This record gives sequence, C-alpha cells and structure tokens, in this order.
Amino acid sequence: MFEDHEIISTIEMVKNENLDVRAVTLGVNLFDCISHDLSRFKENIRKKIIGHAGQLVDVCDRVGEKYGIQVVNKRISISPIALVGAGFTPDQMVEIAVTLNDIARTVNIDFIGGFSALVEKGMATGDKALIAALPQALAETQRVCASVNVATTKAGINMDAVFEMAQAIKKAAELSREDDGLACAKLCVFSNIPQDMPFMAGAYLGVGQADAVINVGVSGPGVVKRAIERNLANGPLTLGKIAEIIKRTACKVTRVGELIGREVADTLGIKFGVVDLSLAPTPTVGDSIGEIFQALGLSHIGVPGSTAALAMLNDAVKKGGAFASSHVGGLSGAFIPVSEDLNIANAAEKGFLTIEKLEAMTCVCSVGLDMVPVPGDITEHSLAGIIADEMAIGMINAKTTATRIIPVPGKKAGDKVHFGGLLGEATIMDVPHLDLKDAFVTYGGRIPAPIHSLKN
Repeated sequence: MFEDHEIISTIEMVKNENLDVRAVTLGVNLFDCISHDLSRFKENIRKKIIGHAGQLVDVCDRVGEKYGIQVVNKRISISPIALVGAGFTPDQMVEIAVTLNDIARTVNIDFIGGFSALVEKGMATGDKALIAALPQALAETQRVCASVNVATTKAGINMDAVFEMAQAIKKAAELSREDDGLACAKLCVFSNIPQDMPFMAGAYLGVGQADAVINVGVSGPGVVKRAIERNLANGPLTLGKIAEIIKRTACKVTRVGELIGREVADTLGIKFGVVDLSLAPTPTVGDSIGEIFQALGLSHIGVPGSTAALAMLNDAVKKGGAFASSHVGGLSGAFIPVSEDLNIANAAEKGFLTIEKLEAMTCVCSVGLDMVPVPGDITEHSLAGIIADEMAIGMINAKTTATRIIPVPGKKAGDKVHFGGLLGEATIMDVPHLDLKDAFVTYGGRIPAPIHSLKN
C-alpha cells in the first residue's frame, strides 16, 4: 500500500516533473492477412489495422484527460513484414511500406513499427527482400519504423546480416541526404530484441502473442532527477539509499503507466500486455537522463564513474518496475540516446562523452548506441564493425543491445545536425579510424553463441 505522502508525490510528478505516458502501442497480428496477391495483402492489412486502431488516438486522449496524464505518442506495432510478406520482392516490400505509412496517417498515429526481420541464424527469402527494400522504404515514408535482429545469446551473431545492415544504413542515409540521413533514425539493428516493447524504432509484435495487445511505455527521467535532488537537499545520502529512492520512484511511475494502459485496453476491448518502464528522455530541459548523472554528483555523463552510475540507475529502475507490476516487459531500463537528450548531446559536443565511452556504457544500459550521428564518410566496414561490437555486448551479456546510427551525408565530426521533434539535435561524434576497410567484417558466417547459452 502507498502512504499519503507517496500519493501526493505522484501528483507532483504529473504537475511539475514531466511525468507522462510516453507511448501506448497497439500490437496487431497480421498472420491472418497473408496472401500471395500483393493488392489483396495490402487491403487485408489495411482493413485489420484500421479495424483495431481506428479509435486508438481518441481513447488515449480521453483516458489521458481523465487522469490528467498525457499520452504523448500513439503507435502501432505489427507482425514482422519479412514473415507475413515473405513471398514478395524488394520492390513490393517498398509498396507495403508505403501502404503502412498511409494506414498510420489514416488512424493518426505517430509511428508504425514492424517493417522487421529476425535473421540471427540466417536469412530466408522474405528477410533478404525486406533488407534490400529498407533504404528506399524508409526514405519514402515518414511513419514506418524498421528493426532487424542479427544476434541472440542462443544463436550467436550473423555477420552476413551485420554487413548487409551496414550497407543498408549507408544507402538509407544517402537517400535521405537532404534531411541529414533522417531515414536511419527509423532503423534499429538488434541483439536479443524483445517481442513486446512499445518504443520505436524497434517495436514489432512477436510471434506467440495475442491477436491484438496494448503495450505501454512510461518514461520519467525528470521525475527520478527531482526525487534524488529532493532527498539530497535533506542531507547526505549513501548510494544504497539513492538506489532505494530511484527504485521507489520507478515503482510509482510504473503504477501510473499500468493504470493508463489497462483502461485504454479495456475501453478498446483489447488485451493488456506489458508496461515498459524505460527512462527515455526528450530534448526538453528537465527531462534528461544526463541530468540524473549530474544530480548524482557527476559533472557530465561520460566522465569516470558514469558506467557505475548507469548500472545502479538501470538496476533500480528494473527492481521498482518489477515490484509495481507482474507484467513488466520490453526493455525497462535507461536509454542513452545522444540526439534525443539535450544534456547527453551537450556532453558529447564538449568531449566528455566519446563513442568509446558510450559503447562501454551500453554494457549496462537498456538499449545501446542510440541516435548516434556519425560522419557521412564512414566506411561500410567501420560501420559494420561498430554494429558487430554492440551485438557482441548483447550476445555475451544475455541482454538487449541495439544500434541506431546515422551517418550524416556531407558532414564531419563536430558539425551540428538537427532532426527535429523528439529526435532532437546533436553534434556529430568523432569515430576513430572511420575510413578503414578491415576484412574481418566481410568474412561472413556466424560468430558462435557463447558457452553460457547452453542452459538446458
């Protein structure tokens, strides 16, 4: 049971500390839409998605208004298109992406995720067609998000897929050159991708889930920061006590998310799935992961001690969320997206946060190298090497990791890039040895799974 002062503090979170429901994501299973005829397939998916999602935005707005808690983003995730559209060519895959974009516009949702493939052990015909279609599909659409899982702890790393994804990212950046490579901001390369997360760009509806499901993503870095500052103002605290404060705060935030998510699900007559409690920042001052580090006594995110602080933060968030709900899922931890967090972007600009330190911190965060702008002339080989390194961290540590890297055409390290909205802005990060063409990433095949994957 919560005490009176805890209820009051939750109200304060809503009023003054940027607490919101970051995303309500409706997952829709498309396997019953499969057809060998492209026109029929597109009509099937249009009818099913709109049938489930037609009232999504209105219901989210009404429920948010009822409780005084804004639902910032309304989104849809779907079954992986590489599976349900396995018989189509790359050009036809692009047509499907355009159709999905139009559906998203029709129901007025922010993004639709699931233009996805799962290729950790190899690439089937549908996977190859989707990956070949990615650059054009993402450049020609505004609301379609894509993800490709190239590694798991059980399967190892598919290095053929890693190199193909590096090539796809470079092509997508070039096709969206006028927007500073913006198409790449809608593409994640994953290790151990969750099947139930509501956060884009990686969201998709995994196999084995309900026909339709509501997943909720709650954020609140500003809430955590203020909780730490409020308690430190009353006197010194040990790190153990600070971790307890973060845990209790995360618990309250998760309760709020589940309340909103369950009411939206009940109103729509759809199953409730999970709460993904991830501290996902925005470019707004006061809603920053980086500011939490400063509240903990570090001058900037990226300085010595940052990895330890992030490990503590991530663990406390997970413990608090797990206590609050039996249905915590997705990523549920701390994101460190460079351009989407004003404080992190500033630390990168000033040199406190380098790409090497960022990679080290991904060992203990929830995602990985997220929204990282890099020079446009980075080679496919260097880009593939960065992706492979991040996949190895996920594989060995049995955790989710991802890369959302944006090679900005025509720009170099130190130049500014502006993506707008929640995607923010940042200084392009320096990548040592970006012009290398080392053969390692071209050997192909599969890096074997680690020995601790043999758990049966």
